[in-house]
Amino acid sequence: MQSDRELLELAAKSAGFKWSTVFGCGRLPGGLVLMPQRVEWNPLLDDGDALRLAVNLQLLVDVRTGRVLVLDGAAIDIEERTAPDAMAATRRAIVRAAAKLGEGK
Repeated sequence: MQSDRELLELAAKSAGFKWSTVFGCGRLPGGLVLMPQRVEWNPLLDDGDALRLAVNLQLLVDVRTGRVLVLDGAAIDIEERTAPDAMAATRRAIVRAAAKLGEGK
């Protein structure tokens, strides 16, 4: 099982971000640094970051009673139970799918 940090690093990699372990933040293509004191990219906690990640990676997110399923149209098939927090489960499923894609890069 991967830690949240490992999941975020792999998810950033799949999205084309360069993860900075010194700052604990993402470095966007073009060199723009997301500084942790102003903006920290964290799709595990931020709905907007998770949605942008899902859209950029063209992930299919299917939320149903009791579960959320994230697919990439090929080999990625991630499922999370939605109880007790469906929003957190959806963000985590998106990040897990992105991390799985990042493992192949």
